[in-house]
Amino acid sequence: MKQSSSSSPRRLASEIVRKCLHFLIALAPALASLHYCFTLVLLAAGTASYVLMEALRRKGWRIPVVSPLTDFASRRRDRNRFVLGPFTLGAGAFLALLLFPPQTAAIAVYALAFGDGTASLTGKTLGRLRHPFLFGKSVEGSLSCFAGTFISAFLASGSLRRSLVAAGAATITELPPIRDWDNIIIPLATGLAVTFWG
Repeated sequence: MKQSSSSSPRRLASEIVRKCLHFLIALAPALASLHYCFTLVLLAAGTASYVLMEALRRKGWRIPVVSPLTDFASRRRDRNRFVLGPFTLGAGAFLALLLFPPQTAAIAVYALAFGDGTASLTGKTLGRLRHPFLFGKSVEGSLSCFAGTFISAFLASGSLRRSLVAAGAATITELPPIRDWDNIIIPLATGLAVTFWG
């Protein structure tokens, strides 16, 4: 069914806002390089605070700034449900910083921010070529995930091998339809791939 002209721009604007928030998680490695423990506490506190505010929003409370932003940025599938994305985004970055050494953690978080983030934006705005092997995702989105992860990983490491491994792992992990849980699985899978094969 063809979308109405009014709903399509709003959905695009919602996706852009959501991915801008997604890109902000890329600041976590830089903050961790300045103060590691503070960054972990900040991520944990921010994630816990979001869970509390989202629970209150679900009960009808209106939290200034957070509730309107969550309403606007949420997908149609999230309507009248707990919006999981910000929680898994914070948790994914937290686990990457906790489990991996600094450079690997940075690559893992960048795969989440720039790989997954650009894949979604590109797929929704430019995605035309689709194949069953890609679980309904677009070729353009997958190539964007690979490129975004590769470039950010290379800037972080200067290693062609590590960057290719990271980009391959992020692109493969981004394909299955696991919804918001990819915010946790992508950085963990990327970090593990770089640790063992990078």
